[in-house]
Amino acid sequence: MILKPREVPTELKTLRLLRPRMTLPDEQHYLNLEKGFTGEQQLDTWLENLTTDCFVINDLLLQQNRNFFQIDKMLIFQETIYLLDSKYSKGDFFIDDDKWKTISGIEIQNPQLQIKRSETLLRKLLQQHRMNFPIESTLVFTHSEFYLYNAPPKLPAVFPNQIHRFLEKLNRLDSKMTYKHNKLAEKLLALHFHKNPHTQFPDYDYHELKKGVLCVSCRSFMTDNGVNWVCAKCGYDEDNKTAIMRSIEEYKFLFPNRKITTNNIYDWCGMKSSKKKVNKLLTNRFIRMGHANASYYID
Repeated sequence: MILKPREVPTELKTLRLLRPRMTLPDEQHYLNLEKGFTGEQQLDTWLENLTTDCFVINDLLLQQNRNFFQIDKMLIFQETIYLLDSKYSKGDFFIDDDKWKTISGIEIQNPQLQIKRSETLLRKLLQQHRMNFPIESTLVFTHSEFYLYNAPPKLPAVFPNQIHRFLEKLNRLDSKMTYKHNKLAEKLLALHFHKNPHTQFPDYDYHELKKGVLCVSCRSFMTDNGVNWVCAKCGYDEDNKTAIMRSIEEYKFLFPNRKITTNNIYDWCGMKSSKKKVNKLLTNRFIRMGHANASYYID
């Protein structure tokens, strides 16, 4: 049973909306976030065939003694908690004296360090709340073009060609969720932080962002033909109401303290046609506050 489904991380969602409208200060960081999320989604897809009675919690952000740690996927079984850390690395790698390196000899960060840290902090957190469960942590490499030469047999990792056997192993576990497992899951979800205080978002200003409706498919700017919004890049088209409503939600997400007005939404969508369609949509979908030029809308 999935108790906490995976959502697009707030940081990634923010950068996705900003990237077409401004130059990001760290493009590589954005690309790394996209790559990581793709790997997590791949892991989710692989585990859709998990039939054993267990609890699944995705993207869990916890704190132990002022130390924040994140868990990509937690599987709570009757006897054991499994921590799965998705890695969407591509290419050939090898391990040399506990150091992970590319085939050309460039050292990379040891992917075991992060999940081992999470395992240690989770164990301390559970002990603090008098909940003692065995914990096993595993790296899951989700990219089909990843290869690790001379992988140690006892390396706690699952490679793309092993995922089916790993899933079979989990499905063979004798597991039944009871009251204590429910209490454990409830406690972890209650301790979850919805925002990571260490996340640094780029500075952005409304007036400096490029305006327009973004394509939901490829995130290029769309053109209003009077009836639909059409993407010249990928050909995706969307009816007027849906496109504008989606843009309003993006506006609210990026600027939660900025008022929703006819002029603001008209400007945000980069529209050149009549403002009447915006005004009508806002009137039908939102609650109007104020009068005349001072009017604005709320949910």
